[in-house]
Amino acid sequence: MAYLELNDVSKKFNNIVAVNQFNLHIEKGQLVSFLGPSGCGKTTTLRMIAGFETPDAGTILLDGEDISKTAPNRRGIGMVFQAYALFPNMTIRENIMFGLKMQHKSKEEMAERTDNVLELVRLKDTARRYPHQLSGGQQQRIALARALAIQPRVLLLDEPLSALDAEVRVVLRGEIRRIQSSLGITTVYVTHDQEEALSISDRVVVMNGGLIEQVGTPQEIYRKPDTRFVATFIGTANEFHGAVAENQTVNCEQINISTSRVADYAIGKKVVVLVRPENIEVFDERPVGSLNNLFEGEIDTITFHGAITRLGINSGGRMFTADVNITGRNALTHHQHVWLSFNSDYCQVMPEA
Repeated sequence: MAYLELNDVSKKFNNIVAVNQFNLHIEKGQLVSFLGPSGCGKTTTLRMIAGFETPDAGTILLDGEDISKTAPNRRGIGMVFQAYALFPNMTIRENIMFGLKMQHKSKEEMAERTDNVLELVRLKDTARRYPHQLSGGQQQRIALARALAIQPRVLLLDEPLSALDAEVRVVLRGEIRRIQSSLGITTVYVTHDQEEALSISDRVVVMNGGLIEQVGTPQEIYRKPDTRFVATFIGTANEFHGAVAENQTVNCEQINISTSRVADYAIGKKVVVLVRPENIEVFDERPVGSLNNLFEGEIDTITFHGAITRLGINSGGRMFTADVNITGRNALTHHQHVWLSFNSDYCQVMPEA
């Protein structure tokens, strides 16, 4: 039995469906991210787990107990908000102790737990300061410490890093993962940031329009997307539109693609072939020998991204994206004619909508 279960959970606001028949089982100790665009239902789902919203249908089980209608303060859940929600008139130590006082813990236990979580988030020297005396990143770590001090059964984080600078976000997501792993606490993490979800999660739930598009490990979500939405929302994907032909090929405008991935499609079926930019090779001249899935184009844009350079390539009036390592190769220039190729093992085929 899963530790946290959402079974056919739905929620409407007026006549608008926010979450529709949401089904998910989370194992104890996992960190699972809800990822999707604004308005997809991820925060509403999190609020139903927390008890701030009540499902219109379905059940939420925590360790076998139905908590669908249990009051938030009786669920044993800790929550970290985007806006920190620290009390400005309390010291850091007092902020952390607040939840423990609500649990009627002894002074000794409150002091011990507060010291432990401050050490866990590496901010023990801030205990006597006030929130306004800390940076945004430090305040969010204190908010995390406060949520952990009550020793929750589940930790919920709602866009906890979105208000922070990019460099601080990278550091803090590593800290959150370190702390979560060390405690083995079951965690649900809401974000709209694809990189954040892929880097921090055991599993990712991709949502769109109140529905689950796909659930999987970060590697599965990126490399084997179930839908076009997942493929294009998670990273970048080149799209080749065409129809299935004989000999396991797809006839597209730019290229006839050879791939065994169309074996289950009928001849004539309209499909879209998706290829990630890093899986496209770029050649200055037409390569010698027989390469599969070869086509040509002209470089339209060149964007430096550190380890890789991203090329925007015009082929027959359509734009494609390729990521290349420019170390040790001839300089690439705008309007340069190039040849492109990709291995069919790295493409995904889906029905045309």
